[in-house]
Amino acid sequence: MRLAWILAPVAGAAALVGALAWSAPETRSSGDIYRQLELFADVLARVEQDYVVEIDEQKAMEAAIQGMLASLDPHSSYMNAEDYREMQSQTRGEYGGLGIEVTSEEGVVRVVSPIDGTPAARAGIQAGDYLTAINGESIVGLTLNEAVGRMRGEAGTEITITIARENTDPFDVTLQRETINVRAVTARIEGGDVGVIRISTFNERTGSMLQDAIRQVKRDTGGRLRGVVVDLRNNPGGLLDQAIEVSDAFLDGGEVVSTRGRQPEDVQRYNARRGDDLAGVPVVVLINGASASAAEIVAGALQDRNRALIVGTDSFGKGSVQTVIPLQGGRDGALRLTTARYYTPAGRSIQGPGIVPDVEVASRRIDAAEVERLQRLAVSEEDLPNALDNESGAHRRAAHIPDDQPPANWDAEQDYQLSRAMEFLRQGTVAERLRQRAG
Repeated sequence: MRLAWILAPVAGAAALVGALAWSAPETRSSGDIYRQLELFADVLARVEQDYVVEIDEQKAMEAAIQGMLASLDPHSSYMNAEDYREMQSQTRGEYGGLGIEVTSEEGVVRVVSPIDGTPAARAGIQAGDYLTAINGESIVGLTLNEAVGRMRGEAGTEITITIARENTDPFDVTLQRETINVRAVTARIEGGDVGVIRISTFNERTGSMLQDAIRQVKRDTGGRLRGVVVDLRNNPGGLLDQAIEVSDAFLDGGEVVSTRGRQPEDVQRYNARRGDDLAGVPVVVLINGASASAAEIVAGALQDRNRALIVGTDSFGKGSVQTVIPLQGGRDGALRLTTARYYTPAGRSIQGPGIVPDVEVASRRIDAAEVERLQRLAVSEEDLPNALDNESGAHRRAAHIPDDQPPANWDAEQDYQLSRAMEFLRQGTVAERLRQRAG
């Protein structure tokens, strides 16, 4: 089974003999390829023979494969058989661990986003944090798979993670591993007439759970549903088909997204079915810098199709699709390979710039010093090593002070972006802005 996968960053690191030989383009000299393979074999032989200690050959070969794939882009990687099984569990929404999406940045594990309701989220781990040690042992320089493997373990066991955070001394957090049952969608009513639907990830159950959530907000407002907030903040992405299914729920036919592969004829267009499940009820979509991939597809589709007002801050900016290709039926693991770019219905690539909200609203107060800090932190797709360029040359906006941010006396425990989204719905701003955009 091949799986279209558009989760945010997973990185790795070099070269494997057979695959290179079999995939060599016809236009490339096969002599060059074989000379490179011979070089690789020579290096491997010398390492096996002369390295200061005996090497783990399997580990060395996996690292070589990872190195080759990491030289392509930040999202192509190799999973050994065990990692592949764990990935399958993760897409089903159940796995053991801490509930955290991570990437690798120059050998250091970096947090993309904690997942709602998991040990990582409850412990206050934040997007942009660096994880430098596990149980007092450094993980700097390990491959991402190795680091993730050390974070996983039996439910109920404890793990201490050392965190490096900007402007803070490194500190330890002790967490208890859990069997993570990711509830991808939750719903509640605010003020008796506005539904808030939170989508935290795009796993195999997200589309069906969204349908449950829509039925819930309709039922609980007793026919007085004034608007819906779809919260995609800190959503790292997931499965492409689920992003399409979620977009479909809010659209009445028409294109959701298209993907384009290496060859001009490799174009796939994905359309919504007829019928808007909310029958035109105004929608606000909340995004932030940790809304990635599948979350950006949904936000981009609803923005281009003029179905929702996008509120928050610029999204992560990942505009590529990864295909999971089992090797030997999964016995030898699987290849997660970037196979296409995706485009919004208007033909925009969000690779790099991300989705720019219609109304920029900050979650907390930002001053000039904070802008400098955000520039140093550099937590977007564009900042990842070997990130793909945007074909049109577009780049992400520089960090800046948003026009709309919480007042100085705002209670930090309250969600300012959600509060503003509710105001936009109740004041009729959403309908008005969408009318203006439609011309």
